Amino acid sequence: MQVTSNKPFSYEPLPNSGTVAYFSMEIAINPGMPTYSGGLGVLAGDTLRSAADLGVHLVAFTLAHRKGYFQQHISATGEQTEETQPWDPSDFCTEESARIKVGIEGRVVTVRAWRYDLEGRYGHIVPIYLLDTDLDENSGWDRGLTDHLYGGDTNYRLQQEIILGMGGVRMAGALGLDVNVYHMNEGHAALLTLALLERQLGGAPLGACTETDVEQVRRQCVFTTHTPVPAGHDRFSTEQTIRILGSDRTARLEHLGCFQDGLLNMTHLALHFSRYANGVALQHGKVSRDMFPDFRVDSITNGVHAPTWMSEPMRQMLDTHLPAWRRDNLYLRNAIDLPVRDILHAHARAKEALLTEVASRTGLVLNPRVLTLGFARRAATYKRADLLLTDPERLRKIAEDAGGLQILYAGKAHPQDIPGKALVRSVIETANNLSSDLLRIVYLENYAWDLGALLTSGVDIWVNTPRRPYEASGTSGMKAALNGVPSLSILDGWWIEGCIEGITGWAIEDGATDADEAESLYRKLEEAVVPLYLDVPERWAQLMRTTMAYNGSYFNTNRMVKQYIRNAYYPIKLVESTPVEEAAFVSDPFEA
Repeated sequence: MQVTSNKPFSYEPLPNSGTVAYFSMEIAINPGMPTYSGGLGVLAGDTLRSAADLGVHLVAFTLAHRKGYFQQHISATGEQTEETQPWDPSDFCTEESARIKVGIEGRVVTVRAWRYDLEGRYGHIVPIYLLDTDLDENSGWDRGLTDHLYGGDTNYRLQQEIILGMGGVRMAGALGLDVNVYHMNEGHAALLTLALLERQLGGAPLGACTETDVEQVRRQCVFTTHTPVPAGHDRFSTEQTIRILGSDRTARLEHLGCFQDGLLNMTHLALHFSRYANGVALQHGKVSRDMFPDFRVDSITNGVHAPTWMSEPMRQMLDTHLPAWRRDNLYLRNAIDLPVRDILHAHARAKEALLTEVASRTGLVLNPRVLTLGFARRAATYKRADLLLTDPERLRKIAEDAGGLQILYAGKAHPQDIPGKALVRSVIETANNLSSDLLRIVYLENYAWDLGALLTSGVDIWVNTPRRPYEASGTSGMKAALNGVPSLSILDGWWIEGCIEGITGWAIEDGATDADEAESLYRKLEEAVVPLYLDVPERWAQLMRTTMAYNGSYFNTNRMVKQYIRNAYYPIKLVESTPVEEAAFVSDPFEA
């Protein structure tokens, strides 16, 4: 059963008992575990950290990724090369005794799980299970199926998605977990719906399933999509699906309408089997409804885990003035009254830590008194890392007028993303030609958790320049805001909701061309950012306070997780004739 985008949800609410199982292909669990590639994995990790802080009954499933994503190396001329990041799950996790099996290309593959206990602020544990096929009973190929995050070709990807989705459901059963909600974080986990359907049928052939069976699966599933670009959704050919997943399963998915244009579309599959679906920002919800008009897609705007991404100096200052912020991030609203001197001092210490790391990595000694811009994103062409470098002479002039300007770049291009690698090379070539005593441009290699935390807390301005409407949400600017760092960004993703001009940062105005938007970016630097930074330090500190108070208090995963509980996991009961509006909750999910 499909529902139209303007039709209210209709189902019996689930009792607030049992456990939510959260499935994500990547999760940033621990800085020493290379189990993530970027924003999707960091968001997943922050979600689980807040769930642990809030005492939510939740478990998570991902893959072990024994060889990680990749370690990035950049030559002096900007050429990116990669090497694997091997790690041993036994150094961080406990092996579970349970074993389950999945069918892949007609072979039986055995899967085990490693458990990582993520402990929250008050001692609540969220277990994370990392699925692993590196077992003696598997063939050499199958042992490597849980090695590489986003490695290999689409055949490798589909085989991994069988392990995550179908294997994860079976592992949850083998571990004796009482799961009543399955949350798919992106379409990579969509095959869990097929495992649930097979379990619902109790061994009967898939051809025997009825709409009632499908509805029983749908009642258990919720789905979050993160991708506003059609090409970014996983799709597999009929031939691949028959060969890897099996002909009976492929036929059933075709019959249920989960193929589009002859391809198994994992987002479409997840939407078809979910009672609730959401995008990750208000704008992204609109984009997703346009992309999938046969389904209702809500929106829950992303957040970040405040204690993880706030610098130590900033945390210490808040512990002194606003100690309740750790218990309830909404108290960050009171940052509006922080002493100016204290917030400037805390930021100065964070900036010093960042510049010390830059010196350690590059040998370059940067000036802590000079206005410093940060741009750190996945090196995809739509993110336009080079927009800031559009007019080199104008950028030089801005640097002169400011008495100096420092720009810190970072970001990995996927090993198979040739245009992304070319973008990295282009930025570094331009930086090499432009850099002078007054204008220092540095590209830092191997952007990851630790460097991201230093950058978002230590720069003075966070810059983000995606081409609209391709930014689903973006969370790096939220991390900056938690540290009082304002953004200078395109009005896309979360920034549409977070931008209060001159209060939380500045908007780069929409233009017909890249050159138009570069013009707006330069003008905001010349007329707003540089004069305020140079001439009115007290007003700059006030800008930092309002940034933290207005954006830090809202764009955090504590608020986000509560929204998932109340809207997705255990929502109010809605009927066909009732508009979607505020009503009493079924139960209080925080009673326990």
